[in-house]
Amino acid sequence: MRVGLYPGTFDPITLGHIDIIRRAAALVDRLVIGVAINRDKGPMFNLEERVAMIEAECAHLSDQTGTEIVAHPFENLLIDCARDVGAQIIVRGLRAVADFEYEFQMVGMNRALDNSIETVFLMAEARHQAIASKLVKEIARLNGDVSKFVTPRVNDALREKLG
Repeated sequence: MRVGLYPGTFDPITLGHIDIIRRAAALVDRLVIGVAINRDKGPMFNLEERVAMIEAECAHLSDQTGTEIVAHPFENLLIDCARDVGAQIIVRGLRAVADFEYEFQMVGMNRALDNSIETVFLMAEARHQAIASKLVKEIARLNGDVSKFVTPRVNDALREKLG
């Protein structure tokens, strides 16, 4: 069984994330969405809310693709999380050259820690490439329309969170 791990904070999950999940599901038999517990980032949504959003948004993808998709919170090193879930592949989404610089360093470090786990880069469709959770939250905070960047369910969660 091929197991992939797609890590991130998913605060909140965006259409770009969902596009990467859909693409990754075609490559593996089981896709684990690693939900990072990163207290330093000060997420808008708590861990339980982020996991629930991922589960809700990915349920239909699992049905469509036949790939098991599960959310898995983690707070340890990414490479340790990959080992914990039995992943042979780490999936990373790329948006721009700036992403590549950071990801290139991460791959090198992860390979030094465990060279049996491969990293695969996927690019979201062009219409989703500029989407970043940080920017979505900023737009939502300023009462902007984020419906082009998130699903209706996530849009509602943002509105509720922001009052």
